[in-house]
Amino acid sequence: MECPSCQQTLANDATICDSCGLAIEHEPTVVFVPVSAEAHPALSPTEASQVPGVRGIGLVIERGPRAGLTFLLQPGVTTVGRHPESDIFLDDITVSRQHCRFVLDNRGLRLEDSGSTNGTYANEVRVDDAWLKPGDEVLIGKFHLLVAKGDA
Repeated sequence: MECPSCQQTLANDATICDSCGLAIEHEPTVVFVPVSAEAHPALSPTEASQVPGVRGIGLVIERGPRAGLTFLLQPGVTTVGRHPESDIFLDDITVSRQHCRFVLDNRGLRLEDSGSTNGTYANEVRVDDAWLKPGDEVLIGKFHLLVAKGDA
């Protein structure tokens, strides 16, 4: 494992970086993955299948407000919308209050539209329900998210 601040190599069970003193979270819910404004998509399908240092399945905002922010999904239902109580709060008028939800279980990751005004898109196709895999792109309003899986 590598320290996200100074890139010092750490033991997998480290709680503090010996080099810079950063507290290490082992179950973060939000991380930052730098993305280039030049490249689209930010990660290739291969890169999205093994993002270094990330544990589990995540959604990387690759274009739009907050590009680079990654939401790690927990098993069960994750709600997305403009409502402040959404699990993933996307504050933009192009996003419905209850826009969509992601369901992560032992079968994989499923995207379900919640009757949103502008629709939810998976790989450029408007969907009501779709199974997703690493490398797939999801469009929610003006937010372009990429499904990624960590290598940790």
